[in-house]
Amino acid sequence: MTEAPRHLTVDRPAEGVVLLTLANPAQRNAMSPAMTEAWAATVDGLAADPEVRVVVVTGEGSAFCSGGDPRWIAGEPDAPVHRLRDRMLPFYRSWLSIRRLEVPTIAAVNGPAVGAGLCLALACDIRYAATSARMSVPFVRLGMHAGMGATYSLPKLVGEARARELLLTGRMVGAEEAERIGLVSSVFPDDGFLDAVLEQAASIAATAPIASRLTKVALRDGGHPDLEAALEWEGLAQPVTLATEDLQEGVRASREKRPPVFTGR
Repeated sequence: MTEAPRHLTVDRPAEGVVLLTLANPAQRNAMSPAMTEAWAATVDGLAADPEVRVVVVTGEGSAFCSGGDPRWIAGEPDAPVHRLRDRMLPFYRSWLSIRRLEVPTIAAVNGPAVGAGLCLALACDIRYAATSARMSVPFVRLGMHAGMGATYSLPKLVGEARARELLLTGRMVGAEEAERIGLVSSVFPDDGFLDAVLEQAASIAATAPIASRLTKVALRDGGHPDLEAALEWEGLAQPVTLATEDLQEGVRASREKRPPVFTGR
């Protein structure tokens, strides 16, 4: 019996860097049931792996991700609302599990990122786009309400007014506009795009792992509610890092004018 495709590949292109590639190019990397199952299991494994320092997500071929598989989304037209809700919530939570990782995550948006595909990119800490990338949340154009955290994550990233416009029109945003409104951090040429992103990932992986993880946690969900909460957190987190061997290595490397070699201790 032939094993069903997982629609997800996992590579380690550099020390501390994990590359997750959505691999369902025949459907522009739509989130198939097999891909969803593989994704949840893979993220759980990465969360328990102390060697992981950065996770990069990209798509195979010319697309990043076209979102949920339409055959699955519209596959039960006669189902009651509670049945559909019981399908959608686990789907959302499976894909948004990447938010639980305490290491930095990067979306390498190599092509169209649509609907839930864009929501996956929004769940990452940093987004880089290829010049040809296009992004949209076209839920209303398909006759459905937004899902997978779009009404939460998009306003936090681009502001309420911009998010309203994007969600209510469902229009497509090009890479240049996406960078201008803060939807992505930088745009790189299509040629050599993934290499450029992996270079950025390797530079992050070379930083002190404990400090990186604590900074990631501090900034989760938009950071602290107020200055005092930030100071309380930093008053604990910074001393934790001051007590590490990595802090001593960082100081020595700065004094000796050489790159530090951090070990996570």
